[in-house]
Formats: sequence, structure tokens, C-alpha cells
Amino acid sequence: MSEEKDNWFLFDSGKCEPQENMLIDKILLEKAVIIGHPLLRLYGWNKPAGTFGFFQKEAEIEKITTVRPLVKRSTGGGFVPHLNDWTYSLVFPPNHYWYRLKAVNSYQRLHQWICEAFKFLGIKTELAPESVKPLPGQCFIGYEKYDLLRNGKKIAGAAQRRTKTGMLIQGSVQPVPQGLSFSDWKTALIKSASTFLNVTFSEFIPYKFEFFQNRANT
Repeated sequence: MSEEKDNWFLFDSGKCEPQENMLIDKILLEKAVIIGHPLLRLYGWNKPAGTFGFFQKEAEIEKITTVRPLVKRSTGGGFVPHLNDWTYSLVFPPNHYWYRLKAVNSYQRLHQWICEAFKFLGIKTELAPESVKPLPGQCFIGYEKYDLLRNGKKIAGAAQRRTKTGMLIQGSVQPVPQGLSFSDWKTALIKSASTFLNVTFSEFIPYKFEFFQNRANT
């Protein structure tokens, strides 16, 4: 890895409507080239909701959960419930080296980073060495290779998608460890990114970008 720091944006968008959360991530993927740098977005949910993978059918997900609303993600994977989880997304432009990684390698690298963040918080986690298959269509029941485990159970998983415009990773930490705040988590992610990924962050100001000013029409 280069000695030069990798410059990323940090976007803490707070708690949003479920549809808004997925719309923002969709726009970030579409505009990754214009943004020009990798971006880490941290966000939450203002009401219970569920997301499902880009290639899944909502009618099928409705059969396996009573959670509503259901919102389609821009990434793959299965159904994920949301409310008090720590949710995040990562966006990379096509010229960044993460975009060129194989999917399994970017997945492993992501959860190694999150594992390092938990070390800062005094919490022991480990990457799953193999897959334990979930129920059909669901996430966080069972786990995939390189998911993050705590005490043998999945605590962090993610899904990713590459397009011509960029790469999007959407992930969630749940259940959130007791006694820790979102502020603790945010600080640990930033610290571990500096030491493990050689990343420095600057604040992302969305409304400096024209495409965010009219996002409701996108």
C-alpha cells in the first residue's frame, strides 16, 4: 500500500425515511465519478423498515416477514430488518483500486476494517471462515464467508454491486453491542480507517453538488 494517505469523504446523514436512505445510496452510486473520491456514509432509520436485494422480488419478501415498509436496495443480498442497527454505505469511483478488487476480496477487506474498529472499542470479533447458509431470502440468519462474527454469531454483513458508474457497498451492524453509542462507533471507524486503510476523511457537503439539490426527482 502507498505511504500516501487515501482521501475519502465522510457523510453522516443521520436518521432518514427508509425510501430516502435507499435513494441517497442510489444517487451516490450513480454520481460516484462526479464525487471523485471514495465516500463513507453513516446513517440510521426514523422508523422500522426492511430492505431487500436488487435482484429479489418484493412479493416474495412479503411472504417471509411482517416488517413494513420494504425498500429495494441498489445492491444484492437478502432481506435485512432495520431500526437500531448501525448502517453504512461505501461508494468508490471506477478509478479507485477498491473498484478493481474481486468481490470476495473487497468483502474480506471491508470486514477486516470493521473488525479493527471493534478492537478500538474493546470488542473481540472475527471473520467467518466459511459459510453457514441462512433461510431462503434472509440475511443475519446464518452467515457467509468473511461476514463478521461475535461469539459465533453474525454481527456485521454487507452486499455490494459494481456498475459502470462506480461501486456501492451497503452494510449493517446488528445487534449493536450494549453500552456503546453511535458516536463511539463513528470514532472507532475513523481511527481504524486511518491505521488499517491509511485513509483520511473530509466532510462531505451534499448540497454543494447539484445532483443532490434535486434528489427527490431522481
